[in-house]
Amino acid sequence: MKNKNHNGSFIAVTTPYLRQGFTLLEVMVALVVVAIALAALVKSGGQSAAAAAYLRDKSFAHWVAMNRVAELRLQKQWPDTGESHSDETMGKHQWYSLAKVSATDDPDVRRLEVEVRASEDKEAPLVARVTAFLPRPNSSGLQP
Repeated sequence: MKNKNHNGSFIAVTTPYLRQGFTLLEVMVALVVVAIALAALVKSGGQSAAAAAYLRDKSFAHWVAMNRVAELRLQKQWPDTGESHSDETMGKHQWYSLAKVSATDDPDVRRLEVEVRASEDKEAPLVARVTAFLPRPNSSGLQP
């Protein structure tokens, strides 16, 4: 590039090298950073969804167990010791419960343990367990 100086003659003006954009290495590094950030975001979203599903299932299973305890408390007859199985649909899912009634040191109280699983298989993972104590009903059939 040429410019005129104060006496009218032309002088050569050199301009420093002007960069036009990013180098390939800079673009590749930026893409790696973005890819790592997106992978972490996807992993975090997946973990959040799994945690929400786990908590939903735990809540439903706990409700099934509490319903079973309420059913046994409302019976007019005191439950015999032993085990009883039942299944119930809650939250568009079939739940299987096992109620174990056992004697305690107090002859007027029975221990009730309800286990809830997502499968009939006794080896299936336990989703919820509730323990309650049932008093002997009085002569009117009502609980004190």
